[in-house]
Amino acid sequence: MDNPPIARARPKKLLRHGHVRVDPYYWINRRDDPEVLRYLEEENDYTDNAMSHTKTLQEALFREIAGRLQPDDLSVPYLRDGYFYYHRFEAGAEYAVHCRKKGTVDAPEEVLVDANALASGHDYFSLFLSGVSPDANNLAYAIDTKGRHLYTVYFKNLASGALFPEVLPAVTGDLAWANDNRTIFYTKQHPETLRAYRLFRHVLGTDPSEDELVYEERDETYELHVFAAKSRRFIMLACEHSVSSEYRYLDADMPYGELRLLEPRLHGREYSVSHHGEHFYILTNQGAVSFKLVRAPIVTPSARHWEDVVPHRKDVLVEDFELFRDFLVLIERYEGRQRIRVIPW
Repeated sequence: MDNPPIARARPKKLLRHGHVRVDPYYWINRRDDPEVLRYLEEENDYTDNAMSHTKTLQEALFREIAGRLQPDDLSVPYLRDGYFYYHRFEAGAEYAVHCRKKGTVDAPEEVLVDANALASGHDYFSLFLSGVSPDANNLAYAIDTKGRHLYTVYFKNLASGALFPEVLPAVTGDLAWANDNRTIFYTKQHPETLRAYRLFRHVLGTDPSEDELVYEERDETYELHVFAAKSRRFIMLACEHSVSSEYRYLDADMPYGELRLLEPRLHGREYSVSHHGEHFYILTNQGAVSFKLVRAPIVTPSARHWEDVVPHRKDVLVEDFELFRDFLVLIERYEGRQRIRVIPW
């Protein structure tokens, strides 16, 4: 194909908020339409033909990049609940093998998930480790073989290696375990927009069709993210917008308890939350264009109770923070350079 394919213009009027927008290529969003698929194949053929003279260079660049990678690379192990977790690669394999060792890095290896085995036979494969239960006995992992970020979550008993009979289909893979080691909170996306907008509760060993809807985000400009606080005392639900945010929290020991609002959303105000001791620690831009770190008591976490931990500094952007037993860690940017500050409590 010497000439690029030309997509037909089929103007469609779209009315939103009293404003009419004309999109001549709206028809291309029909992903299963044979005409759309045929046009995309023509674009791919044209690209392959136009770039054909660079094939030798492409292969050389690939070999050079691959040659700089250690074929049997290994991540740095981290300790959690008596196990050292890590992932490693095998020479000639495309995906990681996720493993752990009990007590010491010299202990026998336990393979949690071999992504290479799971990827076999699929043109596309993505693995998301959703997390190990607090008692370290069960693993949740999510797989996408289509490329639309619609994951299927599987549950594995790590003692026997057997999979539980149920799966969670067409979900985000975003998941948090409650402290009873059998209740799981997960998010599900809209089938068309793929916006994560629903939070469900699942009990291990039960039928997912009976899972209870815990929260639904009706504002189309927000999406959900669920996670367990590092302390494991709370399940956190973040409602995120490009310029504002809102958090809810639930006692991880009481999975059927009330999902409480930390601070209502306010356009232009961003905040993120973690927990340590008897306080929530909150990174926010409220009155702080470069962000600051505040804290509030768990019993009264709303903004009127926020007190500065790291005050606002106009010349230092606080990008993120981490809480540890003995230290507060700040990820900052100063004079264009990123730096890490480690502060003893």
